[in-house]
Amino acid sequence: MNLIKQLKKLTKIELFLYIILITSFVISIIFVNNNYSYYEQPIAEVVKTELIESTEMIDHHGNEDILFTQRITAVLKNSEDKGEHILLPNEYSLSKAYDNEYQVGQKIFISVDKVETENGELTGYIIDFKRDTYVLLVAWVFILSLIIIGRKQGLFSILSLAINAVLLSYALDLYISHSKISPILLGVVSVFLFTGISLLLVNGFNEKTYSAIIATLIGTFSSLFIAYFVIYLTGGNGLGQFLSRPSQMVFMAGLFIGSLGAVMDIAITMSSSLFTLYEKNNLITVKALRASGMEIGKDIMGTMTNILFFVYISGSIPMLLLYLKNDSLLGFTLSMNLSLELARALAGGIGIVLTIPIGIYTTIFFINRKRAKL
Repeated sequence: MNLIKQLKKLTKIELFLYIILITSFVISIIFVNNNYSYYEQPIAEVVKTELIESTEMIDHHGNEDILFTQRITAVLKNSEDKGEHILLPNEYSLSKAYDNEYQVGQKIFISVDKVETENGELTGYIIDFKRDTYVLLVAWVFILSLIIIGRKQGLFSILSLAINAVLLSYALDLYISHSKISPILLGVVSVFLFTGISLLLVNGFNEKTYSAIIATLIGTFSSLFIAYFVIYLTGGNGLGQFLSRPSQMVFMAGLFIGSLGAVMDIAITMSSSLFTLYEKNNLITVKALRASGMEIGKDIMGTMTNILFFVYISGSIPMLLLYLKNDSLLGFTLSMNLSLELARALAGGIGIVLTIPIGIYTTIFFINRKRAKL
């Protein structure tokens, strides 16, 4: 009954959007489970698995593991041999560091050998999982969560995310195809576009948004200049030259875009909080706004800095464990896996800290402009 009452309260536009959303969900799930013909790589579905043998192993560092040999029977879902059975050998370890155990019902990318067994079955080897179904499900959980909680703003958040993803993909393609284009220039243009699209779509065209945009840009560029100054003083040692492009410029562009999200979050938080205080009490003084802004900034500064640190460091944890398990020295392990991430986290943290006073004074400027119009 409650669900029926809620549905009756929806406007025609909202109901239409929900119908489109549900229809898109159903169609996308059906499509991704039957899109084999769109792949050039052969795809097979596992129908039978058999464990052939297991071997205990120990290396010269004392690391113990077990190596399993698995024989898999699968059915081809595309290619000229569609519908045929194929035998696939698979070796995987108990640690599963670089390999996988496959189960019945899973879809996998394979390579087909033209050599058949005595029973006329095809043979081949496994390349990787077909993961698009799982990725789509996680994406839909994310989309539905945003829409259920954020409603209209959640919808605009998804739209801004999609636009930014397309813009970033285009910028990367442009840089790969035109080697003379500076990655810093592409980063600068991208930051302007990402900031404007994200904040304007989600928060609308108003003083609060304009204040957040200006604070975001100043804070992001400040962290970039500080990072550039440090690289200039150190000569760029530790950045490595494994890229075919200038590693310093690529690092700076990655840092530029990477710190944008955290700085933008700080900027909109400061702007929204101070504008809310002003709207609750139009007579609030600039001194009180400044003091309130600093208190808010102190509360969120530590958590946002930690978030940035964990985001950069988390991706290196598997490699850290592998290095340490193989008796690599701690200093060597950290320098090989954490030096760049720590540099990015520190530069982003500086941007976060600087954005707090920048956001306060930028927001106060727009509040005073609004007061002057009254």
